[in-house]
Amino acid sequence: MFMDLGLSGRTAVVSGGSAGLGFATARSLVTAGVRVVICGRDAKRLTDAAAKIGNSCIGIVGDVSSVAGGETFINQATAALGHIDIAVLNGGGPPAGNFASTSVANYETAVQNGLLSMIAMTKLVVPQMQSRKWGRVVAITSISVRQPIANLILSNTMRAGLTGFLKTVAREVASDCVTINTVQPGTHATDRITQLYGATPDAKALDIPAGVIGDPKDFGDVVAFLCSESAKFITGANLQVDGGQYSGLI
Repeated sequence: MFMDLGLSGRTAVVSGGSAGLGFATARSLVTAGVRVVICGRDAKRLTDAAAKIGNSCIGIVGDVSSVAGGETFINQATAALGHIDIAVLNGGGPPAGNFASTSVANYETAVQNGLLSMIAMTKLVVPQMQSRKWGRVVAITSISVRQPIANLILSNTMRAGLTGFLKTVAREVASDCVTINTVQPGTHATDRITQLYGATPDAKALDIPAGVIGDPKDFGDVVAFLCSESAKFITGANLQVDGGQYSGLI
């Protein structure tokens, strides 16, 4: 039985929506009746993704790995949609590396790409939502925020910073009926995971209690629920979607 999320007619932007978890999230939002704009760097891949997502999904060629790129995407999406009700903040992860192999310059690049750009987009979408007294921001981060992943020191650092920023903003804007949450994926069947672990990641070797690699569609449905009317009292939350991969208590 289909659950009505109360999102029909809403508008959304999904950065990095041409592939992976961003693409799956855009499809879930469209299924719920949302008008969606996605972005990606590869024009052909973006066009193909928008066609697969359907419901007149709009693809905007752009790179949100910089403040200027993030701002341009939001401004173009706002012009296309009229206003933005939902913003899903998503982008590619930084390169792998450990303490010894990672320079200060590498951190500067990672912070620019995965933190400052996300802050810039938040600064543009949240005031729109406050003025309309309704809005949803969901950032796709990683379970590395709770449980740092070996050899991903840049991602561990940058995503923790983004989580702290969004938690702070969530408290400041809650009275305007704007919710801000993060979703922390474990290992899902995406190109990023293939890059890190090979074409056929082993759930057992990766210590996933569920015994399988995550399905991006299921992940997208979780994000769509956080954007729903039923989730209006959930804000400042950091939800792991990982098949039990995270082993901590909080």
